[in-house]
Amino acid sequence: MTLLHSILHATNFSRPFLSTLVPSIGLAYTIQGLAAIPSVFAQTERFYDLSGSLTYISCTALSLYLPTIRARAAAAAVGAPKPAWPNILAALAGHGGLNWRQVLLSAAVSIWATRLGTFLFSRITADNGTDSRFDNIRTSPPKFIGAFFAQATWVSLCLMPVIALNSLPAGLLSTLPAAIGLTDILGLLLFLGGFSFEITADRQKNKWVQEKKTKKHNEEFLTRGLWSKSRHPNYFGEVTLWTGIATLAGGVLVSNVGQVGMGLTASGGLGKVVALAMAGVSPAFVAFLLFKVSGIPLSEGKYDKRYGDRKDYQEWKKNTPMFFPKL
Repeated sequence: MTLLHSILHATNFSRPFLSTLVPSIGLAYTIQGLAAIPSVFAQTERFYDLSGSLTYISCTALSLYLPTIRARAAAAAVGAPKPAWPNILAALAGHGGLNWRQVLLSAAVSIWATRLGTFLFSRITADNGTDSRFDNIRTSPPKFIGAFFAQATWVSLCLMPVIALNSLPAGLLSTLPAAIGLTDILGLLLFLGGFSFEITADRQKNKWVQEKKTKKHNEEFLTRGLWSKSRHPNYFGEVTLWTGIATLAGGVLVSNVGQVGMGLTASGGLGKVVALAMAGVSPAFVAFLLFKVSGIPLSEGKYDKRYGDRKDYQEWKKNTPMFFPKL
């Protein structure tokens, strides 16, 4: 028995939903564990963020294609013709083995992860491969390894609504109404708006940094563009786009199709609560990290320490909302 068949057999649960959900989450910890080994030995965080993006894309792809992988492996075992791989373009048109929402959200996450990963990798490369977040971590193997597994947890929780949606059996998803629903529209608008906001904020910050390096200005902190509307517009965009993903996926998970697919129909109202929790954990965890762990506290603390006694900084901080942009 090959390694693939062994893994498929070990994760072949009685509920098809879990047979996709569990391996997809397990892959996140596997990739991060493998990425940690050379990073710990070399004491470098150069590829930390890039490995996170790779994990997002890999787990998304696995959750989308694992049911087909299982079907093809089962067919091969008995000498039957293997089923065809799902047609992504056909799925967007309403047929092809996948639901268009699965394809749309999987593509959205992959695009976001690729953009963020390349952006952060370019930034850390420009900073000689170092990130101040790891100053007290990189020389401690247990702490450094913990950072990689923390990233696996981050990926798993953020991806939860997408993985859950992709884990629903294709036969059930095919019974969903063809019409676009309210949660579909709202979720898509939130994602596009948040993603655009995040990209614009990052580009404005990067341009400002480059102009400072070439001495086109002598400003110590950015107060122009979106940064005049919010002190952390990139974080606002991040939470908003994950809220959009959760909204679109949650609309399916709480439906009768979602409840049947997750095996929660006997749970009544509790089943819908579980579905909402699986969707909502994504933006909730992102907000928790940004508000309480590595985002806003680190940034605000650094700038308060540097410029807290300056009147212009105090005015900007007083007149600019921390998170939600002012109109």
